[in-house]
Amino acid sequence: MKKTILSIAAFALSAFTVCFGAETATQRALGQEAYRPHVHFTPQAHWMNDPNGMVYHNGEYHLFYQYYPDGTTWGPMHWGHAVSKDMMNWEHLPIALYPDSLGYIFSGSAVVDINNTSGLGTKENPPMVAVFTYHNPKLERSGSNVYQYQGMAYSLDNGRTWTKYAKNPVIPNPGMRDFRDPKVSWNEQTQKWVVVFAAGDKVRFYSSPNLLDWTFESEFGQNIGAHGGVWECPDIFPLKAGNADKTKWVLLVSINPGGPFGGSATQYFVGDFDGKKFKPDNTEIRWIDFGKDNYAGVTWSNIPKADGRRLFLGWMSNWQYAEKVPTDAWRSAMTLPRELSLVPSKEGYSLVSQPVKELDAFRKNEIKTAVKQVNGSKEISTTVSPVQLKLTFAVNQKSGKQFGVKLTNGQNEEVVIGYDKVKQQLYMDRMKSGKVDFSKDFPAITSAACPVENGKVELNIVIDEASVEVFAQQGKVVMTNIVFPTQPYSKLLLFSDKGKTKVSECKMWELKTP
Repeated sequence: MKKTILSIAAFALSAFTVCFGAETATQRALGQEAYRPHVHFTPQAHWMNDPNGMVYHNGEYHLFYQYYPDGTTWGPMHWGHAVSKDMMNWEHLPIALYPDSLGYIFSGSAVVDINNTSGLGTKENPPMVAVFTYHNPKLERSGSNVYQYQGMAYSLDNGRTWTKYAKNPVIPNPGMRDFRDPKVSWNEQTQKWVVVFAAGDKVRFYSSPNLLDWTFESEFGQNIGAHGGVWECPDIFPLKAGNADKTKWVLLVSINPGGPFGGSATQYFVGDFDGKKFKPDNTEIRWIDFGKDNYAGVTWSNIPKADGRRLFLGWMSNWQYAEKVPTDAWRSAMTLPRELSLVPSKEGYSLVSQPVKELDAFRKNEIKTAVKQVNGSKEISTTVSPVQLKLTFAVNQKSGKQFGVKLTNGQNEEVVIGYDKVKQQLYMDRMKSGKVDFSKDFPAITSAACPVENGKVELNIVIDEASVEVFAQQGKVVMTNIVFPTQPYSKLLLFSDKGKTKVSECKMWELKTP
């Protein structure tokens, strides 16, 4: 792989523990800060992809991630590590897991073994346990099919140092390629640990009483869901079903390629799970996000019952062009952390995503507007990034056929977040968003069915230096896309084509850097 080498001074600075953000001293010293987000997690330097090992413990949200510390393109995988008390301010910690003789450290998960079922800690100091995929490149090159198997490591000091399990691999390969990305959770019904793996273009479930001895339970995915590529990074968890007094299970499965707009994307299924088998309510293909840049997302484990939220984070890129995006010292960001919930729908229940409430603490300088109606185009602000914008459009027969908001700059670059009243679709157009020629797959218009509800279209938009995340109709339709303008967007405009559109709400806040 081609590698980008930082200067000796920059590399030394990157070893320090700092909080991420566009204005940190370390990042200024690096001198490579084009497109560095303000309110999204990024590595201090070098390559990052999938979020891993997401677990809450002793007041901290842990985020591990696929990391290559020697370049800005994919390489031998490590687990990078950061912690936060609010999912917004992040403290970078030393690399948690390094490759060894068994292979690279691919994706996986972490749990707190509260009852010390593994015997790796004590009841007074239960271990944090990481289960991950070893990827053995020598076996892969030899033509073997069993070059991926599952390893384990544990920590007794809040994840600061890790000991690899002496008897790795803890789960051997059963004889298949693409056997990876274990997501472990405790199942209350069976009183056992459950792990779900990606296995080719399906998933497999195993169970264990102690995290050490695992038994195969079932397989899911044959002729169900999208199969345009390999399945990756599964997750399974219970969610309260709307206001009903019952619980459904959600299974997330990422796929690459085969996304709705090319490349990588994440699908989901809603159904029932008894700790052994997953039974979907229906077999329709359903996507968690209708942009191009939300992949490999999973949820945090061990969230306190007093909190009760299901919290999600995804990798904000796409394998079609992730190694080509125009950043220099670092590559890739994570999505905003999001809360997931279920709402009733014609499919039974649908997954809803909203930015976590912790984002609200970073609002400042509410920008008020008196806009009540749009006909053509109307500027609402010259403050563009980072901001959160909430809009409600009243839709009737006289409303414009298309309406929404545009981000523009002096180079005539633009991002359009619009609604097509005739098609009842939300769309985002980044065809002329700035630098788009680094990959033929980057210019895109993404769209999704988005019915008018109670005569309204509600948009909650978060704009950062190089990303636009849209949560429409209270998070029922989500669209995440990265962008790379050649100069910052300098104006926000509302637009309405072929008719006047009433604006019943238009609120905007600047977002301060954590």
